[in-house]
Amino acid sequence: MRVLNFGSLNIDYTYSLDHIVAPGETITSQHLEVFPGGKGLNQSVALARAGVPVCHAGQVGEDGGMLLQVCQESGVDTSRIRTVETRTGNAIIQVSAKGQNSIVLYPGANREQTQEYIDQVLEEFGPGDLVLLQNEINLVDYIIQRASQRGMTIALNPSPFDERMLACDLGLVDLFLLNEVEGAQITGHQNPEEILEEMKTRFPKAQVVLTLGKAGVCYQRGEIRLRHGIYQVPVVDTTAAGDTFTGFFLGSLLRGQPVEEALRLASVASSLAVSRKGASSSIPTWEEVQRADLTCQS
Repeated sequence: MRVLNFGSLNIDYTYSLDHIVAPGETITSQHLEVFPGGKGLNQSVALARAGVPVCHAGQVGEDGGMLLQVCQESGVDTSRIRTVETRTGNAIIQVSAKGQNSIVLYPGANREQTQEYIDQVLEEFGPGDLVLLQNEINLVDYIIQRASQRGMTIALNPSPFDERMLACDLGLVDLFLLNEVEGAQITGHQNPEEILEEMKTRFPKAQVVLTLGKAGVCYQRGEIRLRHGIYQVPVVDTTAAGDTFTGFFLGSLLRGQPVEEALRLASVASSLAVSRKGASSSIPTWEEVQRADLTCQS
């Protein structure tokens, strides 16, 4: 199985603040750091650091050389990434003293992909291959449709959730990776149990991974449900926590780990990521996750 991640690539401008800015408030940042990011890039780096060969497809502007370099240094195949005239997507990230974040995205080149470019990338993949998607790029609905026609397995992290997700044929998705907010947006339910039941009703063939913050994570496939708790670590920056979880969960499965172990490894990796600054720069390696001595809080 080959892995294609069709996703965003961003330059993250991270501002360190005492607290997240309130409406109408002006405060001074204590520090500014520039990091490579984007949900797509983060998840590709996480897959690669989990030891899984991954090909990334997406777009950057002429200012995106740093992002290509980060991917390549992490072992990501960047041969399908296209450079266009539009400026690279970027994110303005506020990180509070408590490690919480607030993010404003400028999509830039991420949302100027064409059907012709998508077809060109997908023609190299087929049955048995996996495509991972997020919602920071345009034409996700078209990618899902074409990938399904080619017999690919489709994994979707529907973040950030908006009206464009509603245009997608989610019945074609094989694996959902979502948090409580996204689960509520898809199903109309707030309670995790109700979210899972509605997902099972609407998408009976799909696997669902629902992250629940301090309550850990729940996996569902048909009548099977598995849970895993969290690990207590000092929280520095939560920016790439979900992306790290996604990459290590998929990476663990692709390395032949059972679902229970994939949940554990992904939870450890995510915990290590939130204890470090930055997005892709915070993602641990497979060896670091294996060596980590953390206690699970059930």
